Amino acid sequence: MDPSALHGLVEQGFNDGDVEALVRLYEPGARMVRDDGTAAVGTDEIRALLTGLLEPGGRIGVVTRYAVEAGDLALLSNVWTYEDDGGSFSSVTAEVARRQDDGSWRYVIDNPYAAAPDAPAEP
Repeated sequence: MDPSALHGLVEQGFNDGDVEALVRLYEPGARMVRDDGTAAVGTDEIRALLTGLLEPGGRIGVVTRYAVEAGDLALLSNVWTYEDDGGSFSSVTAEVARRQDDGSWRYVIDNPYAAAPDAPAEP
């Protein structure tokens, strides 16, 4: 499995409203950054965060920007767009994933709010 396949699994799990499918994409001690910059730590906190994100019932689209592998680690980024009856918004992610013993990838660090899609790059 290519690490960028995580993006398709996130899109599918989110649009299916399947919080458990999403939680399975994270290592037990993973960290997921909230929109206020704090982090949910571990799958229980990530589950609670994801449950809240799924509640409005919107849809998400995910487009991979890159996936760079270095051994069993990968640095990934995507642009996601969320849409519901109230409108839409999007962001650019910064993610670190680790290859598992079975060849799959799981998130170690997931920052869904790393930058606005049109934000200039820092020098």
